[in-house]
Amino acid sequence: MDDQKRILELCVDAGETLLANGAEIYRAQQTMEWIAHSYGARSFHAYVLTNGLIASLGGPDGERAAVRGAPRVEMNLGRISAVNELSREISAGQVTLNDAFVRLAAIRAMRGYPGWMILLASAAAAACFCYLFGGSAQDALAAFVPGFAVGLFSRRLGRTREPLNKLVSNMLSAGVVALVSVVCVHLLGMVHIVCSVNHVIIGGIVSLMPGIALTNGIRDVANCDYLSGTIRAIDAVLIAAGIALGVGIVLRIAALIPGVHI
Repeated sequence: MDDQKRILELCVDAGETLLANGAEIYRAQQTMEWIAHSYGARSFHAYVLTNGLIASLGGPDGERAAVRGAPRVEMNLGRISAVNELSREISAGQVTLNDAFVRLAAIRAMRGYPGWMILLASAAAAACFCYLFGGSAQDALAAFVPGFAVGLFSRRLGRTREPLNKLVSNMLSAGVVALVSVVCVHLLGMVHIVCSVNHVIIGGIVSLMPGIALTNGIRDVANCDYLSGTIRAIDAVLIAAGIALGVGIVLRIAALIPGVHI
């Protein structure tokens, strides 16, 4: 494989890694351009969208092009940070082309936090957000349970052979939060511990909110990437709609059960 083709492949792999882990459009495009020019590419052009990219590189033997789809794998900011660091070292002339491929392969193989830590963080986040949004100490302790439940449920959904539609998956996750919250509040009420089901549910669903998608959409629009920004905004709206539907359906059904007070 000639050097021009390898440079193009490295650029596309780096851009794909950034997009698949939730990076902004401008970050992926600039990183690809920096890598290409750092290795002496005469001309390099990239067109990046939220779920794919097109790149071309000109060399002595003509123009080469590559098209790559980049579906979202997971939100892993550690991989984004590692690719950024690698691109800076490449720009400084500290990494050879062969070493860059090895480093990038290691970055793409990076594992996230262990499952128990993610579940504990999900539960703790639910409790903290519940208290932050006006819940009492009892509400925060109760929110620990639906936070743990939605973390476990989301991990199970992520391991399914056929991934669910984003609207459906968020609706189901929010439904789990609402269901577990109603059950916890009802059981605590039976032992005379009064909790607010509204605050408990709010604490549990905050971790499902599309904060990063919405923020990246605004940043894309600010960088004149209007199409990508609009796509991310629509993505955020769909996630919010799924959460609202999931909670609303569960609460509507719970309200029809005798003895359950919402």
